[in-house]
Amino acid sequence: MTEEKPSLTRLLIAISIAILAVSTSSIFIRFAQEEASSLAIAASRLLLASLFLAPPALIKHRAELRNLSRKDLALGLLSGIFLAIHFATWITSLEFTTITNSVVLVSTSPLWVAILAPIFLKEKLTKSIIFGMILTLAGGTIIGFSEGCIWNSGIVCASRSGFELAEASRGNFLALAGAWAIAGYLLIGRNLRAKMALIPYIFLVYGMSAIAMLVILFFSGETLFGYSPITYLWLLLIAIFPQLIGHSTYNWALRYLPVALVAVTTLGEPIGSSILAFVILKEIPTTLQIIGGILILAGIYVTSRKE
Repeated sequence: MTEEKPSLTRLLIAISIAILAVSTSSIFIRFAQEEASSLAIAASRLLLASLFLAPPALIKHRAELRNLSRKDLALGLLSGIFLAIHFATWITSLEFTTITNSVVLVSTSPLWVAILAPIFLKEKLTKSIIFGMILTLAGGTIIGFSEGCIWNSGIVCASRSGFELAEASRGNFLALAGAWAIAGYLLIGRNLRAKMALIPYIFLVYGMSAIAMLVILFFSGETLFGYSPITYLWLLLIAIFPQLIGHSTYNWALRYLPVALVAVTTLGEPIGSSILAFVILKEIPTTLQIIGGILILAGIYVTSRKE
C-alpha cells in the first residue's frame, strides 16, 4: 500500500507534536506508579493502544495484514519484544531514579543505533561516532556521580547509604537497558515499516509487544485489575498521548526519514520531561545532572548529525 510522501514542513510539525506527546510519559507514569506496578503500566499502555488500533487495522487493512509473509510476522514479533523490553525496563527505572536521569539515559538510543549500524547495516564506524561515544560516556559517568554528589565550587559528595546509591544505580541501568532495547526496535522497524502502511504496522508491532508484556505480567504474578478510577485514567492517558500520538508519529516518520534521524529527534523528550517534572513534581535537576545531560545530548547529536 502506497502513502503520499509528506512535505518537510509536515514532517517537522508531526515530529514536534510527537516530542510534546512523549514528554508527558514520565509524568503520567509517576502518577500511575502510586498504585500500579511498572509492569502493569507497560502492559496496559501497549494493550490499550492495540485495542484502539484494532478496528481501523482489521477493517481497512485486513488484506495487507493477511498478505504478510512469515518473515514479516517474525520481524514484527521481534520488534514487539524489543518494545516490550524497552517499556518494562524504562518504566521500572522511574521507581528508582529521577525523571531527568531516566529520560536522558533512555534517550541514548541514537548512539546505540549508530554503533549497531556497522554490524547490521554494514556501515563504517566513523570518527564522529567515536567522539559521540566519548561525550556520552563522560555524560553518563557524571550522571552516575550526581546520585551522591553535588556541585558546590567543586564536586561535593553527600553522605548517602549504600542502599540508596544502589537503588539509584539500578534505575540508571534500567533506563540504559531501555535505550538498548529501543535501538533494536528502531533498526527492525525501519526495515518493516518501509513495506507497510502506518496503521497495520503499528497494530502489528504494538499487538505483538502487548502479548509479550502480558506473558511477562502473568509469570510475574501481577494483574491489570483492582486499581482505582484515577489510576485507570493515568493508564488511559499514557496509551493515548505518549503511545498512540507520540510513538506512532515516530513510526510514521520512519518510512520517510533515516532511522538515525528519527532517533535523534527523541532528544527533545529529556528537555520536555525535565521541564514538566520541575513544574508539576517540583523535581529540580542538579548542576551535575544538567552537565551530564548536556554532554549526553551533545554526544548523540555528534553521532547522528551526518544523517
